Amino acid sequence: MGQCFNYKIALEIQEPERVLYLAVPLGTYSSFFALQFIQIVIQRTQLKLIVYDPVNEVIVEWKN
Repeated sequence: MGQCFNYKIALEIQEPERVLYLAVPLGTYSSFFALQFIQIVIQRTQLKLIVYDPVNEVIVEWKN
């Protein structure tokens, strides 16, 4: 997530009109991203996520 924040700031400087999403596999989202601390980080930083199923190769959810 730290690298994503660095990239987000760099992108805001270079191309402020772009919106950055972090793509996360469903299993990772269900375990790591379900932690309360991580949910607070996501809310406070307004991190946008795309949750995808790597087995079925489909997007499960867009999280704005």
